[in-house]
Amino acid sequence: MSQIAPFPAPPRPDGKAVTLQFRDNTLLPLLLGDHDRHLVRLEQGLGVRMSCRGNRVAIAGDPARVDAAQAALEGLWRRLERGEGVGRGEVETAIRMAETEADPRLPLSDLPAIRTRRGAVGPRSPGQALYIEALAGAEMVFGVGPAGTGKTYLAVAQAVAMLQAGKVDRIVLSRPAVEAGERLGFLPGDMKEKVDPYLRPLYDALHDMLPGEQVIRRLGNGEIEVAPLAFMRGRTLAHAYVILDEAQNTTAVQMKMFLTRMGEGTRMVITGDLSQIDLPTGVRSGLKDALETLEGVAGISVVRFDKRDVVRHPLVARIVDAYDQRAAAVGETRRERARGIAIE
Repeated sequence: MSQIAPFPAPPRPDGKAVTLQFRDNTLLPLLLGDHDRHLVRLEQGLGVRMSCRGNRVAIAGDPARVDAAQAALEGLWRRLERGEGVGRGEVETAIRMAETEADPRLPLSDLPAIRTRRGAVGPRSPGQALYIEALAGAEMVFGVGPAGTGKTYLAVAQAVAMLQAGKVDRIVLSRPAVEAGERLGFLPGDMKEKVDPYLRPLYDALHDMLPGEQVIRRLGNGEIEVAPLAFMRGRTLAHAYVILDEAQNTTAVQMKMFLTRMGEGTRMVITGDLSQIDLPTGVRSGLKDALETLEGVAGISVVRFDKRDVVRHPLVARIVDAYDQRAAAVGETRRERARGIAIE
């Protein structure tokens, strides 16, 4: 029997009110958080009014938002019943999943997850849920969207899971060696030492998925290869899980070269953010070119993330939104100027 029982509260003229009763008093403090901080964050994030008295939580507000808040609380409660933790990250996930029109087949407690030997890596936004499904089912996946949406992290998690399950023989991680608006100049050392700074985010994701000694051993025996994009030319990659990160900084020629490396039994994931292109002025992004050319081709899945899928600090989503708004305003100003010139 469910440990949550909804009780109708007196109706309000401006919306809906519901009261939930939680029958396990040992879990209730974990749901509420220290000083009710989880409840406060749900209240802020979902735009409802919440109050707790004893083992009951009352929710009031707009009917759709009350329903979303109820679903969020029930999803978090089921996590606690299964012995899983509820912290700030899980609360933020519940808010993101509840306030968007997520697939009704995917309640918070039943979302798809990537199973690795270090545990399950689950989605923390609707976009991530779609992405995980695409990674599991498609031979080639494009993950496109702003920083902080987990594009690379989840792709590496899927790669590790398939390697550990014996579904691929190796992982190949690649990035174009393009500087992000800086000129780093001469870098000392051998080739590995020169390119490692560009590939560090990929190493970081690997170390989150595998023990350090396994990462070193697998890098040494070739089961995991981390290389700049230029090293892909002339190769055919078979029975491998291949990830191209920061793909917005490839040229159209480089992107076609990379995509045609695909061999038998290989999966490819291409990730990038079209708002952070660091190519020289006038050079067309290979990622943009590939999306315009390949979207809709059988066997290729394209998942687009937006600011609602940012799972870093909440301020990151607001930063992304502010830049998007400014870009839209600049674009509108240019269009108005162009119309004015045309009229003259």
